[in-house]
Amino acid sequence: MKDVIIGLEVHVQLNKLNSKLFCGCSTKYHDSGPNTHTCPVCLGLPGALPVLNRTAVEAAIKVALALNCEIAEQTLFYRKNYYYPDLPKGFQISQYDYPIAINGNLVIEGDSERNIRIRRVHMEEDPARLVHKGPIEKSKYSLIDYNRSGMSLLEVVTEPDLRSPKEARQFLNKLRNILEYLDVFDGYLEGAIRVDANISLAGGARAEVKNISSYKGVEKALSFEIVRQKNLMRRGIKVVQETRHYDEARGVTISLRTKEEEKDYRYFPEPDLVPFKAKDGVPKIKETLPELPDAKRRRFVEQYNISEHHAKVLTSELKLANFFENVAGKVDTNQAATWIADVLKGELNYRGLGIDAFSPEHAIQILRMLEKKDITEKGAVQVIRTLLDEGGTPAEIVKQKGLIKVGTDVIARAVEEAIKENPTAVQDYHAGRNEALHFLVGQVMKKTSGKADPDAVNKLLREKL
Repeated sequence: MKDVIIGLEVHVQLNKLNSKLFCGCSTKYHDSGPNTHTCPVCLGLPGALPVLNRTAVEAAIKVALALNCEIAEQTLFYRKNYYYPDLPKGFQISQYDYPIAINGNLVIEGDSERNIRIRRVHMEEDPARLVHKGPIEKSKYSLIDYNRSGMSLLEVVTEPDLRSPKEARQFLNKLRNILEYLDVFDGYLEGAIRVDANISLAGGARAEVKNISSYKGVEKALSFEIVRQKNLMRRGIKVVQETRHYDEARGVTISLRTKEEEKDYRYFPEPDLVPFKAKDGVPKIKETLPELPDAKRRRFVEQYNISEHHAKVLTSELKLANFFENVAGKVDTNQAATWIADVLKGELNYRGLGIDAFSPEHAIQILRMLEKKDITEKGAVQVIRTLLDEGGTPAEIVKQKGLIKVGTDVIARAVEEAIKENPTAVQDYHAGRNEALHFLVGQVMKKTSGKADPDAVNKLLREKL
């Protein structure tokens, strides 16, 4: 989509920290009642002074380094002035002219590799959460929960390098992956990531879709905007620069207000916080950086001799990568990669579960049964499904469901019967139709209730025919 221009402003909540950005309030508010994790600082009460959280700064530098950014020699905070009910002070403490990091990049892999430039990474405090009664444009009233107010946010701002909604989602998936590897962020918590997506078509003005809270939502909102803006341009209507809201329930964007410009926010330096030298702590922080997804993927290919595809899938989540390494040392690594990346992950996704729902020890037991040819691949899939749906152990399930693979004598009898009962298929096979052999294999598997080794069945049928 060469005519589509997309840039993202990704607000990442550093929710693995113990306290908020400028006060000592706990960040563990997600299971608490509204307005229970607050203090004079995060409520913006007169006279309350902010104190910068050193660990938040270190986490911000970690993220910036992982995104290949240049860390600023010196940075400072500004007041971003605007009125909104979720902003009790009437301004947000953010960064402006001197962000903590600039000039980064992130490579995304789709149909081809694309390098997405990152303009800046800056720190700011999170506003409170508005809870609307009904759709935002028809809401009779809104409630405010200040538990989120003052949480540490990082804003990652890209250059307008993205060219499709699909690329935007790929970027967000890669960013989330890096953040989870750095252990500064839990993407499953409410408010963990919110995206402002800027989109324009060649020749048109830019629309900003605010506060999209899911990766799928970003892709769908941008797809809707492309259609909306193209329809306006076809009809000769000017696309105006504005801020829009994405209604996930209806899959549409709604106009909120004319887009603000920087001058509208009247930025000026925060007088209650002094400038600080961000770059001084970089050498020590670099030493604490973990192995990141791309490096881990390369290591998996080299160390375990698995395919690039499997390595990419297995490193797409830190927990999945750790799960694989727990299993790979005890069974054949290629078989482990195939079954974890293709079969187990597919069964988990179907049920909306994460890898935590399955035990590495159970995976090892199932793969060892396959190696010893005690069960068939079909039987192994049945064991995995039963474990996820009902629990138990692999050995118990194999015994209860009679999944032990049948011997060669049983296969031989089934092969003889299949040949005898299906003369037309036999004739077709001799006439060179390979699908006839597949049919006969299916008949044998049916007679053995799926407990025969398909390779053994195939070999024996060819010999008999």
